[in-house]
Amino acid sequence: MLPAAKTHRFRLADVLPNCLDALTGTRGRMGLAPVERVVVVVADGLGHTALGEHLGHARTLARRFALDPAIGSGFPSTTVAALASLTTGRSAGQHGLVGYRVLDPAHDRVVNQLSGWEGIDPARWQRVPTLFERSAQDGVRSVAIAHPRYRDSEFTRAVLRGAEFAPGGDAETRLSRLRDALAASDPTLVYYYVPDLDVAAHAHGLASAQWVAALEAFDAELAGALRVLGPRDGLVVTADHGIVDVPEHAQRIATPELLDGVRHVAGEPRGLQLHLESGVDPDEVAERWRRSEEKRAWVATRSEAVAADWFGPVDPEVLPRIGEVLVLARGAHAYYADSDDRARGMVGQHGSLTPAETAVPLLRFGAFA
Repeated sequence: MLPAAKTHRFRLADVLPNCLDALTGTRGRMGLAPVERVVVVVADGLGHTALGEHLGHARTLARRFALDPAIGSGFPSTTVAALASLTTGRSAGQHGLVGYRVLDPAHDRVVNQLSGWEGIDPARWQRVPTLFERSAQDGVRSVAIAHPRYRDSEFTRAVLRGAEFAPGGDAETRLSRLRDALAASDPTLVYYYVPDLDVAAHAHGLASAQWVAALEAFDAELAGALRVLGPRDGLVVTADHGIVDVPEHAQRIATPELLDGVRHVAGEPRGLQLHLESGVDPDEVAERWRRSEEKRAWVATRSEAVAADWFGPVDPEVLPRIGEVLVLARGAHAYYADSDDRARGMVGQHGSLTPAETAVPLLRFGAFA
């Protein structure tokens, strides 16, 4: 039986619409109080499960952890899809960023959605207006605080368009940018992105001293952000996905039999999306994977995944970008088509439908608390 993609009352795509409701004096479904300015802090990779296991290192976050239930990140549980859902309010099947590595059907190639956009127009590939663009029509100013290296990236143009970009590569600079953004008298929505936890998790894993140190540093940064808030400012902390540590012995290298008939391998190691050669039966390929991996992975054809609502409503233009067969790791496993894949060097990984990857916090502070 395939897992459900929606297991929480709210999802990441609901966050900004409810924050915008609060800015316009309306209590949306999340019940956020009316405010003058909103800060949405996105801690990349901070899953609800991992945070709960490390609350002793996160005194500021711990104040709200027991009070605010988790929300769902959406599927796939990867940065490109989740951040696009956050900033558009739509599912991956609508905005079109359906994975880390995705098939570009027009050019018969797999592209990296964080860095491999050559020949792809972000304004067309990411298919819906962002909430920053839409809210500007209501007089809401949007500011995106993120690392300066992201300023001119195609991914930024896809998911942050409509927001003023305020570069901040470290906690001190980010907090300075936040002070500037909150000094405005206009209704303001601030997107505040912190990549440090995700970086530490990929390199060292959740069980490492480096990840704990990154959590402690983020918690201190959050405390600094709260000191900047005015009495009519609300702040929420959320994340794009959680993390699972994958030990070396749980790395699975796909055999030639499993890859027979596969033209392209997209997605990521915990959420493979297989695109097949013309005429190859997806059911037959899926059955091969099930016979080999059913205890370690959920295997679904594209039609089964769409029927299970994993990607939300899927627009016809987006459908070919989704793999014809999907292999989603259970437990701590990850899958590679090549034994020399550089991704095998990552400890912390994500992309599947396990609770550790899909449950993320939504912690309320300031006027929202």
